[in-house]
Amino acid sequence: MSMDEQRTRPSSDDDAARGPRLREIPLRLMVPNLITVLAICAGLTGIRLAFENRFELAVAMVLLAAFLDGIDGRVARALKATSSFGVQMDSLADIVNFGVAPALVLYLFVLDQAGSIGWIAALMYAIGAGLRLARFNVMAEREYKAKWQSEFFVGVPAPMGAMLVLLPVYLGFLGVVPSHGMAYASTAYTVLIGYLLVSRLPVWSGKSETRVIRRDLMLPILLAMALYVALLMSFTWELLVVTALAYLAILPFSARAWKRRYGTLTIEDDHANV
Repeated sequence: MSMDEQRTRPSSDDDAARGPRLREIPLRLMVPNLITVLAICAGLTGIRLAFENRFELAVAMVLLAAFLDGIDGRVARALKATSSFGVQMDSLADIVNFGVAPALVLYLFVLDQAGSIGWIAALMYAIGAGLRLARFNVMAEREYKAKWQSEFFVGVPAPMGAMLVLLPVYLGFLGVVPSHGMAYASTAYTVLIGYLLVSRLPVWSGKSETRVIRRDLMLPILLAMALYVALLMSFTWELLVVTALAYLAILPFSARAWKRRYGTLTIEDDHANV
């Protein structure tokens, strides 16, 4: 090696002093995490708006957070950008967006009129959402996955729980006065939704890998989805009330479908006793 090369090439001691080189990360790996961060921002902004008594915008932010949470995983898989960091980030976002934010918005809107009982109900819902998310993560990490896991959730999923628990707020937007009677009724309803989150009720997931849709039904389904979105834009709170009540009405049929398909098999028997 020449003297000029020795002078221009950094020594190993210089490399050690500089520390380890930072590995470059492709931009596509950051996109899902950016969506998750935006979801957290939406959930926390919903809480702030609720403190400012701007409840319609607060609920809109919580629902936006649910939407962003629903697409970040799909975007990660589409871009082949899944990572352990993203999974942990998504879990932390979920407890904020589907546990803390809906509970505080509901408490500030109506549950505070029930006093300490209303606050306890909000706590029970938020804790139930956290427990539900923890159980889901544990079941997802298992090497053995039961065949029913592609068709059913164990308990109501947290994003749907957030949408359901805000039902009293939707009714308030439609003219139902948040009185003391409504506050106590909402308290009981909040506890019920918290219980459904941690229950072992089998709930249709809608993501079966074995079922297929007939080709002739594709266009009607797409039209129905377009109609739903159009109605959601025009009759937001009315449609959310109908959606929440319809989802609750479907739960018994989901349990019945489980019993018909798997007979006496229980969730505990199938290695999901979390």
